[in-house]
Amino acid sequence: MRKFPRILALTVVCAVSAFASGCGDEHIDTPLAEDAPVGTAGASLACSTRITYGERWIRPSGHTAQYDIASGLVTWDGTCINEGSNSYAVLSNGWRPYFTGSNACVMALDTDCAGATACSTRVTYAASWLHPSGHPAQYDDVSGRVFWDRACTNEGSNSYALLSNGWRPYFSGTGACGMSFRYTGCGGLYRNPVVPVDCADPGVIHDGTRYVAACTSGGAANAFPLRTSKDLVTWTSAGSIFPSASKPTWATGDFWAPEIHKVGTRYVAYFTARHSNGKLSIGAATSASALGPFTDIGRPLVHDTAMGMIDATFFTSTTGAPYLVWKADGNAVGRPTPIYGQALSADGLSLVGSRQTLISNNLSWEGGVVEAPWVVARGGYYYLFYSGNAYYNSTYAVGVARATSPLGPYTKLGSPILKTGGGWVGPGHNSVVTGPRGDMYMVYHAWNSAHTARVMLVDAITWPNGWPAVPSAPSASSRPMP
Repeated sequence: MRKFPRILALTVVCAVSAFASGCGDEHIDTPLAEDAPVGTAGASLACSTRITYGERWIRPSGHTAQYDIASGLVTWDGTCINEGSNSYAVLSNGWRPYFTGSNACVMALDTDCAGATACSTRVTYAASWLHPSGHPAQYDDVSGRVFWDRACTNEGSNSYALLSNGWRPYFSGTGACGMSFRYTGCGGLYRNPVVPVDCADPGVIHDGTRYVAACTSGGAANAFPLRTSKDLVTWTSAGSIFPSASKPTWATGDFWAPEIHKVGTRYVAYFTARHSNGKLSIGAATSASALGPFTDIGRPLVHDTAMGMIDATFFTSTTGAPYLVWKADGNAVGRPTPIYGQALSADGLSLVGSRQTLISNNLSWEGGVVEAPWVVARGGYYYLFYSGNAYYNSTYAVGVARATSPLGPYTKLGSPILKTGGGWVGPGHNSVVTGPRGDMYMVYHAWNSAHTARVMLVDAITWPNGWPAVPSAPSASSRPMP
């Protein structure tokens, strides 16, 4: 049975909003000693429940956390009660959290008490829901994580919502969609962005103990900031690939698009930088650890005096053969932008064989650019994720192509699978990683609302009909933890 880590935050015995009623007068704000059990301060408790609230929660005055720790097992039946312009839920311990808007209740309940279950979602529908035949309950229980971006589509005199698992509940009346979400045993909730400062072109891997992210640094003194995380949501700074004193001697600036990959028994950082002759080139540096220190190989790995070469990624075939994939920077000189692939030596530090063109910008939504490749092998296919169009505006988006062999031929899905939405502009340059609980996630950047930084976002990938999808993304609302 999973136990919670030590809690150093305040313990709130009755943390509800000013709209709440039926709550006792106790509101203990005593910090816990480091070794004290959670719950009422200083009490000896057998178990507890963490209640994490969605972003529409009406936070009580002075309550800075987005969660409460309650003593014992706390449950909720998923019912959301509308009251004026807000709504509330009644928990089994009598707490009554309020949320802004109708049918806006979203909570995650995680416990170390007896009766804890595997991750599941209860979707409770508003009174306007059109029940399927033979379905008398007002809710559905689903294993795993299911979510909704609150979009409601009118169809005739009714309306429907599209959930992340493909379900399409209908409601009587136009604009009548309403649902509440209870997540049990899913580890809490998170909300984008997971890195709220500039972190363009995030290259993310798991090194066996943690996730490691590297981001574009441009002309900063230290090249390619590194961050680590255990859960893809909470990130901690961890130095850089190249501190200022150890930058490659052949490079003069424009440090872009870093990725760190395990190649054999060591790690290789592939990156873009501008060569002293003015051409963008792809470099490589090695380390025994994903966090460095990294040693540049002393020369570009991919260099062309006639064309810039950028955005390298590494993958291995299902037989273990290593490959490098990258983009020719044709858009900088008014030419097409092929994405190339080529086999690598076993150490990942030299190209072998001949390069192949995997895709080029031939769809209207891609504009003058395809770039930022990432390749995943799954179910007999190699999936090539890529970004297209202008990185600086709302046309930027993520597409995908697939092939049955590492170097193609690749067939594109067609329409992008991730594009501007949810308040985020120009999502793209993604990595694909397996989350802590085995599901696949896309880590990518998008412009913040001020258009001053490309911040880092995380959203779940699903696989309907043999192709990847990123449902209800880019997300702005609370989602269950990866």
